Amino acid sequence: METINYPLIFSVALLALATPGPATLAIAGTSMASGRKHGMALAFGVLCGSLTWSITAALGLGTLMLANAWVLEVIRYAGAGYLIFLALKSARAAFSPAEKQVSPIQVHSGSSAFRKGYALHLTNPKAILFFGSLYSVGVPPNSSFAELLPVIVMIGMMSTTVFLGYGWLFAVPALRNGYARLHRWFNGLFAIVFGGVGLRLLTARLI
Repeated sequence: METINYPLIFSVALLALATPGPATLAIAGTSMASGRKHGMALAFGVLCGSLTWSITAALGLGTLMLANAWVLEVIRYAGAGYLIFLALKSARAAFSPAEKQVSPIQVHSGSSAFRKGYALHLTNPKAILFFGSLYSVGVPPNSSFAELLPVIVMIGMMSTTVFLGYGWLFAVPALRNGYARLHRWFNGLFAIVFGGVGLRLLTARLI
């Protein structure tokens, strides 16, 4: 009888979560520019997006989406459009005066930051591919939801550590002061990363 390959799932998930990407850069930039409260709220939104795709894949809906290419295509274009939009905003911020520095994702409240973080991760087709492949490779097809629950919980704990850790770490005074001095360079980096990932989503063959 096949069993869930926990070491494979957890090692791959940790590697993927810890690798810097658009979500972690957005969290870091928001914490540095807008403070820990907004950075943590955006991180919590990204975390909820990650848990949404994790549970979706565990229930088998990720495989169903991959089988219906048009669903993934809709998400792909929405995600690419959102990332390119963020790239343009970051590029604009890079040329703004120091006293008008803004984060890559402009937020005005904790709830606004949460919604934008959730939207950022929910429109990421790479998350569907990641979780879909993770559960399909490491989990036998006859696994019950009770058997999958520890996987969902552990991935959720790792996501919490990484995303909220970024939100907390990049709000420390030294990093915030550094952002104030070098905000043009930071926003230029954000523009390159967001734009590059967005363009790759538009041109890559996902399935």
